[in-house]
Amino acid sequence: EALSVIAYGLDWQAGDNVVLAGQEFPSNRIVWESLARLGVEVRVVDLPDFQQPEAALIDATDRRTRLLTSSSVHYASGLKMHLEPLGNHCRRKGILLCVDAIQSLGAFPFDVEAVQADFVVADGHKWMLGPEGLALFYCRPELLDSLKLHQYGWHMVEHAGDYDRTDWRPAADARRFECGSPNMLGIHALHASLGLLQDIGIEHVSRNIVNNVSYLIEKSKELKGGTIQSPQDPNRRAGIFNIKFDGLDNAGLYRYLTRESVVCAYRGGGIRFSPHYYSTEAQLDKACGILKRAISQTD
Repeated sequence: EALSVIAYGLDWQAGDNVVLAGQEFPSNRIVWESLARLGVEVRVVDLPDFQQPEAALIDATDRRTRLLTSSSVHYASGLKMHLEPLGNHCRRKGILLCVDAIQSLGAFPFDVEAVQADFVVADGHKWMLGPEGLALFYCRPELLDSLKLHQYGWHMVEHAGDYDRTDWRPAADARRFECGSPNMLGIHALHASLGLLQDIGIEHVSRNIVNNVSYLIEKSKELKGGTIQSPQDPNRRAGIFNIKFDGLDNAGLYRYLTRESVVCAYRGGGIRFSPHYYSTEAQLDKACGILKRAISQTD
């Protein structure tokens, strides 16, 4: 929803283009591709490996690039993007930078000013530990007025509590994008989960996550025929570990794991584990043991 607010709030001109990676989650691809009816070109850049992905995106921009969008961490491989170079380039060239931070907020520190992001979006149900149905949308304050509004209601006006008032205008702050009654149940739940993460400390959280992924990388060496599809460079490593087994039915392995109550996902043709700060080595050992048993039965 936030991405749509951005995409259909901007004043596009035929011939403008958007740059994004081919490895983006559909949410951060489909909304931009839908702009084709307005004459907007979508430039999809394939990032076949983990070497200098930022340069590949930057090289795809030109004078007609209106917006560059990138995940902070790619959902299938777990590639951690270095966003500062993207922000520096976009600010110099007058290009808007949109960051899909769903796979990093709640797991790693994020400084929107250092990144120089114009827009940041993220669902609360991933690393922020909240419920589905509530998301975060950041818009750089200077750009609030540049997004045309397409949804209107009682909550998005300047004097939201004055129900008898007949003259109205959109709220001066980002509440202008919230047209109807807020999801209060989701808000209370996300407030509690964010409070938990703040109490624990994001540095402690991120350190545990990195250690858990490092532990999985080491444990994977015991698994026959596995190819790690996630970055092994610590500077590129996030909270996602993806492994693929050549010659085996990886989707079948995933189904076996889920039947054994192992929380994982089938992404990018491999099996994705996303251990949070609270995952223990004992739990990771157990998951790897079940995966090893599944491999032996499938082999």
